[in-house]
Amino acid sequence: MKYESIGKDLYIHNRQKFVPYLKPHSLAIFHSNDVMPTNADGTMPFRQNNDLLWLSGIDQEESVLILFPDAREERLKEILFVRETNDHILTWEGYKLTKEQAREVSGIETIFWTHEFDSILNSLMPYVENVYLNSNEHLRAVVEVETRDARFIKKIQAKYPLHNYMRSTQHLHYLRSIKHPREIELMRTACNITEKAFRRLLKFVKPGVMEYEIEAEISHEFLRNRSRGPAYGSIIASGANACILHYVDNFRECKDGDVLLMDFGAEYANYSSDLTRSIPVNGKFTPRQAEVYNSVLHVMDTAKKMLVPGNTLDQYHKFVGKVMEHELIKLGLLNEGDVHNQNPDAPLYKKYFPHGTSHFLGLDVHDVGDKYRPFEEGMVFTCEPGIYIREEGLGIRLENDFLITHNGAVDLMENIPLALEDIEREMRS
Repeated sequence: MKYESIGKDLYIHNRQKFVPYLKPHSLAIFHSNDVMPTNADGTMPFRQNNDLLWLSGIDQEESVLILFPDAREERLKEILFVRETNDHILTWEGYKLTKEQAREVSGIETIFWTHEFDSILNSLMPYVENVYLNSNEHLRAVVEVETRDARFIKKIQAKYPLHNYMRSTQHLHYLRSIKHPREIELMRTACNITEKAFRRLLKFVKPGVMEYEIEAEISHEFLRNRSRGPAYGSIIASGANACILHYVDNFRECKDGDVLLMDFGAEYANYSSDLTRSIPVNGKFTPRQAEVYNSVLHVMDTAKKMLVPGNTLDQYHKFVGKVMEHELIKLGLLNEGDVHNQNPDAPLYKKYFPHGTSHFLGLDVHDVGDKYRPFEEGMVFTCEPGIYIREEGLGIRLENDFLITHNGAVDLMENIPLALEDIEREMRS
């Protein structure tokens, strides 16, 4: 892997947190993701299943984890299966984990080859009452292909129909929402790599540069700092493109007088960062651009103070909506009387700020978590207000990543230039 060793202690800790959620005489099974095809004999880059990764640290295809805390034999309480390699695989694909390496990464002593999984599972099932299976239950997930998890669910239920089948997902969502200090370190590393890329761009952006050239600069900086690349598709949106929330074409020329919205973040060790900055292509905001920029910054500064233990996403977003209404009235985009008489279920500010302010962040950019659960120490959220004025061809969004602590929100991106004056000064230097 490009990233440095994380150490097995994190994964031992994670399994110890998860196992108490299992009922007596239960077994839990976790599979790696598939290697996804493209066309002909092509494949996409492999991306591990985050639940398996969180529990084991194994970042390799065709891996399986079994947790069986009530096993009669100590060695069967935790079992890891990894792909057996050979000279042909070494020649064509490269190195795979040895059993000793898998043991060192995961802290799991009992390692088998993946092709032994069926026979080992068959020997365990007579002593099991409940089987915990995993699936993608993210609220925003749209899964149109059959995953390895989905195939296995059908297979095991057909072979062992009289067992009780349970869901692992709800417990993992709860546990993964609170980040271990080691996870915070990894996310800080991702944020630091993102900072390097942004500072590089402040020297690079000028009229005539293409959006895709900016994207190339980002990827270059990420890869040279041990990131495998962007944590999500980079949005490099100049001028009116900034009003398209998920614009990823990145093919337009950046014009003199435009504001350039850049939403990107490095991945490090599978952990995500998520940054948005809006900068003037020529290095100087116009008075109107500055006015809108400072309104967005004010909303962000106000919103981050609400990222405290005990608050909820629903309360938080309602509060931010009120702050945004006030700013949009100041900017002449909303009428105070119209706002007073608006339908509360369809607030007028949504025309200019149509998305939420924050989402969970972690192994996924839109990480798992319960939106009804009160904020707790150790949760990480983005904070990303924006104002998009199509009729002016102007979109400005600002975003940093925040760790919730008992003392309030800690900005994991506090060293990345944000104030309007700092952006202009860096672009001039």
